[in-house]
Amino acid sequence: MAKAHISATNATDKTIRAIDRKREQERRFILRKGRDNADEFATRLVQRLIDRNIIETDSVTDLKELFAKQLQLLPEMEDFDIQMKTAPIRTLVQDANILSLYLTQYIIEDVINHPAIEDIFGDDIDIYRAVDSIFKILRPQQ
Repeated sequence: MAKAHISATNATDKTIRAIDRKREQERRFILRKGRDNADEFATRLVQRLIDRNIIETDSVTDLKELFAKQLQLLPEMEDFDIQMKTAPIRTLVQDANILSLYLTQYIIEDVINHPAIEDIFGDDIDIYRAVDSIFKILRPQQ
C-alpha cells in the first residue's frame, strides 16, 4: 500500500481549518451565553458604563432594556451583519471578544442616538475595555 503524501500546504490547511472551527465554536458559545443571561449582563454593563463615566443617561431602565434586547438578538444575526458592524473597530485590540467588539460599535453608532442618552464619553478603546470587563468571563482561559 502506498504511503499517503502529506504536503506542507495540506498540513497548513488543516491547521487553519482547525483554528477557524475553534473560533466559530467560541463565537457561538459567547453569543448564546450572552443571550441566555441577557438581563444580568445588561444590568452589569449599564452599571459599568455609568461607573466609568462613559455614558450619561436619564433612564437606566431604558438603557438596560436596550442592551438586553440586543444581547437576545445577536445569536440569530447573520455573521455578515456582525462582521459589517465590527469592521470599523476590528483592529482595536488583538484577539478581541466578538461580543465586546460588537457592543462597543453598537454603543458608538446606535446607542448614542437613543433618546435616553445624554452623552457618551471616551475613546473607542475606553468603551471596549469597559464592555469587555463584563464579557471577558465568557471566553475560555487559554
